[in-house]
Amino acid sequence: MADADSERVDSLVDELLETHPPADTGNEKFWGAQYDLGLAWVWHPEGYGGLDLARKHQSTINRRLQEAGASTENRLDNIIGIGMGAGVLVTHGTESQKQRWLRPMFTTEEIWCQLFSEPGAGSDLAGLATRAVQDGDEWVVNGQKVWTTLAQVAKWGMLVARTDPTAVKHQGLTYFIIDMEGPGVEVRPLYQITGEAEFNEVFFEDARVPDSNRIDEVGAGWRVSLTTLMNERVAIGGTATPRGSGAIAGAVQAWEKSGLDDPVLRDELLRLWAEAEASRLTNLRAIEMASLGTPGPEGSTGKLDWANLNKEITSFTLDLLGLEGTLYPGGYQLKPPDYESLTPQRAFLRSRANSIEGGTSEIMMNIIGERVLGLPGEPRVDKDVPWTEVPRG
Repeated sequence: MADADSERVDSLVDELLETHPPADTGNEKFWGAQYDLGLAWVWHPEGYGGLDLARKHQSTINRRLQEAGASTENRLDNIIGIGMGAGVLVTHGTESQKQRWLRPMFTTEEIWCQLFSEPGAGSDLAGLATRAVQDGDEWVVNGQKVWTTLAQVAKWGMLVARTDPTAVKHQGLTYFIIDMEGPGVEVRPLYQITGEAEFNEVFFEDARVPDSNRIDEVGAGWRVSLTTLMNERVAIGGTATPRGSGAIAGAVQAWEKSGLDDPVLRDELLRLWAEAEASRLTNLRAIEMASLGTPGPEGSTGKLDWANLNKEITSFTLDLLGLEGTLYPGGYQLKPPDYESLTPQRAFLRSRANSIEGGTSEIMMNIIGERVLGLPGEPRVDKDVPWTEVPRG
């Protein structure tokens, strides 16, 4: 059966490349055709950008498209939507929501962001304070979110808000899709140590969301959020990459450029290369083993390993540069993020965020300990307390 599935995928890729030659087709049009043929998220049901097949076939599709010169940059340009939002819509969305949002999400006609973190909640997502109060067939939102990637260019935001403050904190949440360009939504950039504004803080003042933009039932926000987070960890830490690519490629390049012949440094480089390859192969196995639906806690394992290893590799690369590593090419100026010119210095500074974004490494270890190793959970004294009675700073 697997051979028949592979033949079907290959045939559809052939059809896509024949009817829409990458050299003569604009990216958005090409991605739209890819979606229509079920080659966007191959594990999704048919009609929603998929073929209801195993996830492993997506690696074959992406490889063949890249070899043919087709762009797969949409998966980076709209990583929040394609990597996280799509899984939420397929798992929890209505038919009209899937039909409305999935295709323009994949073509990047509409960019998405994730509105989870808050200044007063931190890693405790269930402690959030942003309120949504129902007013007829709309909800009125007031509050603040922070560390929101792509908010400055997003059309849609995945918003978790508190709709019942008298319920225990995990049960009083509801999940919405909010128009980031609508009245009452203000986005302010936050500049990082790289000098770039990649993250944002978002303020809501009587912003309105139609009830038709609610995902799942009222009060089901925590369950939907878990779907988002599991997809997020796969998107960040479980990506299938070519052998020897990424941060380790920069380390090898820096080694060759340095002209050093230090056996200790050479051994360290080889160790890091081996660990990067082991991490890559582990991610490939996790992708192939993932079944239809929401990814499991293995995404947290990949994300934790990638965050630690990426920081270690970029630090080693900077050491190879010597005094040159103390300089910051181009100068330190506040500007939008530049993903094309990733210098070793910028890669080192940017990697500091890897253990924070997408869930801190400490949270990842808790998830692995409790859900993978079966260890007892940490004491949660506010688990059964109404949110209004939980002390907050």
